Amino acid sequence: MGDALEKTKTKSKEINSMYEDTSVDWRGRPCTSNKHGGMAAAAFVLGLQAFEMMAIAAVGNNLITYVFTQMHFPLSKSANVVTNFVGTVFFLSLLGGFLSDSYLGSFRTMLIFGFLELSGFSLLTVQAHYPRLRPPACDMGTGQQCMEAKGYEALMLFTALYLVALGSGCLKPNIISHGADQFRRQHPTQFQKLSTFFNCAYFAFCTGELIALTLLVWVQTHYGMDVGFTVSTAAMLLGLISLLAGTSFFRNSPPRGTIFTPIAQVFVAAFVKRKQICPSNSEMLHRSQNGVVKLLHTDNFRFLDKACIKSEEGRVGSEESPWKLCTVTQVEQVKIILSLIPIFACTIIFNTILAQLQTFSVQQGAAMNTSLTNSFQIPPASLQSIPYIILIFLVPLYETAFVPLARRITHTNSGISPLQRVGTGLFVATFSMVSAALVEKKRRNSSIVGSSLSILWIAPQFIIFGISELFTAVGLVEFFYKQSVEGMQSFLTAMTYCSYSFGFYLSSLLVSLVNKITGGASGGGWLSHNDLNNDRLDLFYWLLAGLSLVNFFNYLFWANRYSQEHEAQDLENPTSKPS
Repeated sequence: MGDALEKTKTKSKEINSMYEDTSVDWRGRPCTSNKHGGMAAAAFVLGLQAFEMMAIAAVGNNLITYVFTQMHFPLSKSANVVTNFVGTVFFLSLLGGFLSDSYLGSFRTMLIFGFLELSGFSLLTVQAHYPRLRPPACDMGTGQQCMEAKGYEALMLFTALYLVALGSGCLKPNIISHGADQFRRQHPTQFQKLSTFFNCAYFAFCTGELIALTLLVWVQTHYGMDVGFTVSTAAMLLGLISLLAGTSFFRNSPPRGTIFTPIAQVFVAAFVKRKQICPSNSEMLHRSQNGVVKLLHTDNFRFLDKACIKSEEGRVGSEESPWKLCTVTQVEQVKIILSLIPIFACTIIFNTILAQLQTFSVQQGAAMNTSLTNSFQIPPASLQSIPYIILIFLVPLYETAFVPLARRITHTNSGISPLQRVGTGLFVATFSMVSAALVEKKRRNSSIVGSSLSILWIAPQFIIFGISELFTAVGLVEFFYKQSVEGMQSFLTAMTYCSYSFGFYLSSLLVSLVNKITGGASGGGWLSHNDLNNDRLDLFYWLLAGLSLVNFFNYLFWANRYSQEHEAQDLENPTSKPS
């Protein structure tokens, strides 16, 4: 009885050390609970989230129109320019997460790369304003041989785009992690508010997207891309002002040195000691010098435990190299990353679907009747605002109605678990592509007989995907952040954004592969023409619907496996990580 009580106390000390508050204010002094952090401090971060999203969404979601009509790239190449740009934004989030956790901290990282993003928007504005910096005016829709942007024109375009990509990519994971860091993990009440914060962050995201896809796209359409890019630049500046205004209220997690070296040390040490036999008692594994572990030992990926086995030299007192002997905490950090990879991979197809809504679906809308009345036309890029209009109402409803109701049934603070939330969204997303395929076939058939289908027909595919994003996008970020430990928050949050990156890159790869496979002797594939009436976009959408359904069942396998492993761990260690 006494031994069991002592073991429980030891476990509690270990868990308390996992969440020891090391936050500091902007001057490096310890934070005070009545002045720093909480939802009030997070609100300044949410301001940056809304304004930054407004700025980049207005550029990214109408970029295919700008590249196609102003820079005269072919349609398929224009689509790839957009998907590569967006993919790079999210891929660079890993860099932002690494720099934040290792060297700069999230606040400094946001400031530095926020101003880089601002410079990219400014450069885009300058090029869009001066005709001499673009190819000669030409109507790509009439079949003319228009001069494509080359030389300094293309250089300026891609320099501006990738300055924006670098800034936004490094900013995104830190917006989420810095906002979430305002809630203390060791404080049960504040930790329970994390789910609410993630929903608020998505609400800010939706607000920025909605304004970008309505007001800013309308400005681009009626007053020119240069004026639209100027508004994006101003929005980014307002976001940085919001961030700076919260400086004295923020809780800042200090950087803890490079996170990649300890990870590499685990793999090297496990390989060096690959012939060793793991002890049956995990207490025999090497811990930190003070004997306290910051992460509880788990039984998955047992081969990595060999990195914690002391050699004969280590047992007699001589110190082993950190490349030959690692702590349990180091090994468990690597196990966390490895166990999250399958969940992460299952969201890539989801974001490939998103890529279609920002590229081909915009061109799909442009080929339809955009008139609602005799005097009002819907800009095709504004179709992407439809899901966000709905989500502006659904997100508060989810938080105030669905979560309390689900909480009574599931006894989970967030209503349903993050994994359940992700899976729901993955399943719903499939029907977005089913709707897109059916409508595209109807639009194409109508065009052949000389009639024009209303642009409102493609609204359902945006609505369905928006609902799926409410579940998957928010659930994934919440899940990854809650699995992270001190010093890894921004990096693991960045992994969720990498899913967007790989999804957009996969979209570019699929477009090229589909064109190559379906081209035949004539060389014309499903998506190789600059005219959707000659393409088979509907078949491409059906392909994505099939891939999405297969991906959903793949996700069920990995999510169920992850849940079973952690349920077993919770039974072994009743005092577990907050959820």
